[in-house]
Amino acid sequence: MTKKDDTSIILGILKNTYKDAKTALRFSSPFQLLVATILSAQTTDNQVNKITDILFQIFSEPQDFASLTPEELEPFIQSCGLYKNKAKNIVKAALLIVEKYDGVLPQTREELMKLPGVGRKTANVVLNNAFGIPALAVDTHVFRVAHRLGLSNGKNADETESHLVKIIPPKEWGAAHHWLIWHGRKICTAKNPKCPGCPLNNYCPTFFQERRNK
Repeated sequence: MTKKDDTSIILGILKNTYKDAKTALRFSSPFQLLVATILSAQTTDNQVNKITDILFQIFSEPQDFASLTPEELEPFIQSCGLYKNKAKNIVKAALLIVEKYDGVLPQTREELMKLPGVGRKTANVVLNNAFGIPALAVDTHVFRVAHRLGLSNGKNADETESHLVKIIPPKEWGAAHHWLIWHGRKICTAKNPKCPGCPLNNYCPTFFQERRNK
């Protein structure tokens, strides 16, 4: 993986470049963020916002969603991927939040991950963005960029998260998540990354390797 000194420089450049980065999902409560994050799987944040801009005007609280059947929710979210499974999970999660937590979203990773449709990534997104609890969510952008920059060689998201939290101070876990996401969206894209204009290409092992192979 990348040398310690280069890692510090990489993180510093990311911080300076994307210092104002934050989640693109729109929400006004922790529960709404949970719903939006569940919807975001295999769907762009922009598309999720189009859905929730309407959805949250009609249904905004756990009690609202708990009163629905999945079939009643489906028409509102059918423009996102896997909408049938997402509808089932959102309704079941809302029911559990109402019945077990009196309608208040829990604030621990363990409890969040017991909710239907909530994995570690979703739980980490909610913990950091809704509650300000240090957590570093690893999505496809974070995974790809961390590996290309040599910040991790983990085989999966959990291993990658484990590597990243060791080299990034806890107070910056949430911010670093956004730095890596926005770098992956703007420059280090999955296909045809914009390496020549990347502020990190002097420290990127993937860029060095590709340049040597030419």
